Amino acid sequence: MTVEKPADAPPPPQYSPKRWATLAVTLFAVFMDMVDNTVLNVALPAVQRDLEATSAQLEWSVAGYTLAFAAAMITGARLGDQLGRRRIYLIGLAGFVVTSALAGAAVNMEMLIASRVLQGAAAAMMVPQVLAMLQVDFPKSERPQAMSMYGMSLALGGIGGPLLGGVLLQADLFGLGWRPLFFINVPVGLIALAAAYRLTRESRADSRETFDVRGTLLATIALVSLLYPLIQGRELGWPWWTFALMVACPVLLWLFARYERRVADRGESPIIDPDLLRHRSSLGGLLVAVLFFCGMAYQVVMTVHLQTAEGYSPLRTAVALATFTVGVGIGSAFAPKLMPLGRRVVLMGCAVIAVGMSIVAWTVNRYAGGLEWWHLVPGMVISGIGLAMVAGTLLTIVLAKMPRSASGAASSLINTSIQLGAATGVAIVGTVYFTLLEDRHSPVDSAVTGLLTVVGLYVLAGLLALVLPPGRVDVSDVEPDDEDENTPGDRGSAPGATVAVGTTTAQGTP
Repeated sequence: MTVEKPADAPPPPQYSPKRWATLAVTLFAVFMDMVDNTVLNVALPAVQRDLEATSAQLEWSVAGYTLAFAAAMITGARLGDQLGRRRIYLIGLAGFVVTSALAGAAVNMEMLIASRVLQGAAAAMMVPQVLAMLQVDFPKSERPQAMSMYGMSLALGGIGGPLLGGVLLQADLFGLGWRPLFFINVPVGLIALAAAYRLTRESRADSRETFDVRGTLLATIALVSLLYPLIQGRELGWPWWTFALMVACPVLLWLFARYERRVADRGESPIIDPDLLRHRSSLGGLLVAVLFFCGMAYQVVMTVHLQTAEGYSPLRTAVALATFTVGVGIGSAFAPKLMPLGRRVVLMGCAVIAVGMSIVAWTVNRYAGGLEWWHLVPGMVISGIGLAMVAGTLLTIVLAKMPRSASGAASSLINTSIQLGAATGVAIVGTVYFTLLEDRHSPVDSAVTGLLTVVGLYVLAGLLALVLPPGRVDVSDVEPDDEDENTPGDRGSAPGATVAVGTTTAQGTP
C-alpha cells in the first residue's frame, strides 16, 4: 500500500552532487581564517623588532583579529541569510585578500592592528557561510564526517599558521621579513575565489529580517569591556576602571539577553534568536566551546618562549608546534565514529588535551636551556588528539537540536564562540605570561605558569561539559523541523534549479 503525501507538502531537500568538492573549497576559507589567526604568533619577536611594538600591541595584533571576527560574525551570518550565502562568502573572501595586502604593507603597529581588525571583519563575512552551506548541502547522516573535516580544518589551520610563518620567515622572501605572511594570501585567495565562484551554489533564508543594530552594539560593547582591560590593563598599571569594565561584562551580557528576548517578543528579528538557545545541548555546547578554545593561546606562550629563551629560529619553532598536527590527524581518524557518544567524547577529549599540555609544561621545565623540538612531541601529539576529539563533537552537539532553517544563525553562534574563546584566551594567558616576564621572573617559570593556566582552562572546560545532555547524539537523517522528510540520499539539483530546504532556499550555481 502506498501512502501519498498531501499535494501541498514541501518537496524533499535536494543535495548537490558536488557537495564534497564544494566543502573542500569552502573549508579553505576556514583554513585561511585559522592560518591568519595564528600565523602572526611565530613572527611576534620579528614584528616587535621591526615596528618597535610593546607587548600590549603584540597582543592586540593577535586578539584584534579574533575580536573583530567574533563581533562581526553574527552580522555576517545574517547578511548571508538575507542576501545569499554564496554572495556574501565571495565578498568576504575578496575583502580578506585586500586586507591581507594592507597588513603586509603596514608601516607601524597602528596600521598593522587596524588591518588585522579589518581582516577579522572580512573573515567574519565568509566563514559563517561555510557551516550554513554545510547544513543545507549535506544530509544529516553525512554531517558527522563533514563536521569532522570542518574541525580538522580549524585544527590544521591553527597549526599550519605557525608552520607557514616559520617557513616564510626563514626564507625571508625578497628581504621582506614577516610581511610575506600576509602577502601570500593574495594569490592563494584569488585562486580560492575563482574555485568558489565555480563550485558553490546559492542559498538563503526565505524570510527577510531586519538588522538588530542595538543588539549588535550591546554585544560588541560587552565583549570589548572584557578583552580591553585584560590586554591593556597590565601596560596601564591596572587602574580601577579596568576592573570596573570586567565586572560590567556579565551585566552587559545579561542586559543583552533581556533585550534580545524583548525584540523577539515584539515579533522583530533579534541578532541572536533566544529560541536557538533553549536546548541544553546548544547553550551548553557554546559555553564549552568558548572555554575550550581559550586554551589555544598556548601558541603565544610557546612561540615567544622558544625563540627568546631557547634560541629557536622561526622555522624550528614552527616545526616544534607542527607536531600537534600529527595528533590531530590521529584523532581525526577515529573521532567521527565517536561523535554520536556526545558528552562522553567531550569529557575524554578535554582530559586528553589537559594531560598533553601538562606534559608540554613539564618538558619545558625539565629541559630548560637545552630543549629540543622532539622533546615536545609526546605532549603535542596527545594534545592534538584531544582537540580532534572535542572540536567536531561540540559542533555536532550544538547543531543536533537546531533546524536546518536556522543554519546561518547556528553557524554564527558556533564561530562566534570559537573566536571569542580564542581572543579571551590570548588576553588571559598572555596577561599571565607577559606579566611574569615583566616582573623579572625567569623565562622558564613564566612559560610553565602560562602553560599551566592553559591546562586549567581545559580542566574547567571539561567540568563545564557536564552540563551537556548525557546519552547519544542523534545523527539520523530526520531533521528537527522536517520529520516527514523522505529517506535521504544524494539529492542534487540541476544547475540553475531552485530547491526548498526546510525554510531555506538553495539555488544551483549558474
